[in-house]
Amino acid sequence: MTHAGPDSKSAVVDAAPRTFDVIVVGAGPAGSAAALEVARAGYSVALVERGPFPGSKNVYGGVVYGRVLDELVPRWWERMPVQRWVTRRQTMVMTETQALTVDFRTEDWGRPPYNGATAHRADLDSWLAELAVEAGAVLVPSTVVTGLLRDRAGAVVGVRTDRPDGDLTGGVVIACDGVNSFLAKEAGMYDTEHQAEHLTLGVKQTLALSRETIEERFAVTGRHGVDIEMLGCTKGIPGGGFLYTNYESISIGVVLGLTGVRDGGTRPEDLVAELKRHPAIAPLVKGGEQIEYSAHLIPEGGYHSMPELVGDGILVAGDAAAMCLAAGIWLEGVNFALGAGMFAGRAAAKALRAGDVSKTGLGGYRKLLENSFVLADHRKLRDFPALVLGERTQQRYPGLVCDLVQGLFQVDNPAPKPGLRKLLLRSAKDNGVRLRDLVRDGWTGMRGLR
Repeated sequence: MTHAGPDSKSAVVDAAPRTFDVIVVGAGPAGSAAALEVARAGYSVALVERGPFPGSKNVYGGVVYGRVLDELVPRWWERMPVQRWVTRRQTMVMTETQALTVDFRTEDWGRPPYNGATAHRADLDSWLAELAVEAGAVLVPSTVVTGLLRDRAGAVVGVRTDRPDGDLTGGVVIACDGVNSFLAKEAGMYDTEHQAEHLTLGVKQTLALSRETIEERFAVTGRHGVDIEMLGCTKGIPGGGFLYTNYESISIGVVLGLTGVRDGGTRPEDLVAELKRHPAIAPLVKGGEQIEYSAHLIPEGGYHSMPELVGDGILVAGDAAAMCLAAGIWLEGVNFALGAGMFAGRAAAKALRAGDVSKTGLGGYRKLLENSFVLADHRKLRDFPALVLGERTQQRYPGLVCDLVQGLFQVDNPAPKPGLRKLLLRSAKDNGVRLRDLVRDGWTGMRGLR
């Protein structure tokens, strides 16, 4: 029997048999990792996915860093569906006519245990969900979760769905329902007033190119691949660009601050088209035939934008908890989702063993996160998102850096070389950068790196 709560949009359920010990909402990396841990601990778990299969609705524009899987899937690199192993990493700073690239490559990343890989999310998510099902989880696809169920004390005890056979009840709900999580909001765990400021819009084109063309253009062989991250290609809208290699395609796109898109007056697809015409990029994408165009929201606010992670009967993980790390040279998401999901599953199993699924009983989740890279990295780099998406970094520093390097390499005989200090002062002045702001931003960056 259910009835509406007096102060909540959630339904309230009277005491009733629980169908599952744990209900995980969302079969992305966080959700599948959570379900895998719960199932391995011997508890019943439903993995609820609104798409027809895990990964069916996902878009991914980046690299999967898989080492967190060491704890979940022994020798995971032999089983994970990979397009290419990233052995070459580039960071590119751009203006309309210039580009400075820091290019690093290593053979170490091309052999076990590897570092990063490009992968199609449809393949990756399906594989992760299959691991959970093999361990005993029940996959519930094509099911939309429409809200939370609560008991009379207000604790979460399940979810409402659009299924004809009704709601799902359980001891713990793990919300992995993606960016802008409505379950976390319904549970009162999010401050929604400034949420748009912490979101970016990722827009991506995937272009078909032959394996031979990719290997020739990007100077790689076999399953080796390249990941390029770019700054200065978004016309003043806070964000950046990316290009990475798949096995027989490349993906190129931009990530844009949501409020900047709203106020900027420039269409995201126009920025992608312009990026493809840039003199540093055009030779890499030449002849590529578009086989996919897609967009999705990304939670890039970092540590300061995270919700409450633990409530009575509920945990929040992955994108639903704003755990995407966007901190300049570190652009990571799937690994944080996997780690958070793994720890959420462990915390839920421990709480069930103790017979206490209250906020206190589930509090071990927060401790696990704090003692791992998941929150340690976010806390350490908590000021980076604001720095990276700030006006100077986005609009002034790319020109300063490119002008400085151009001045260093330019030969103006018979004039003598101007020297680094003079070049820096000139480049800063030409790009409207005050030295005290440069020092302040540099100090903020160094604090995060120490």
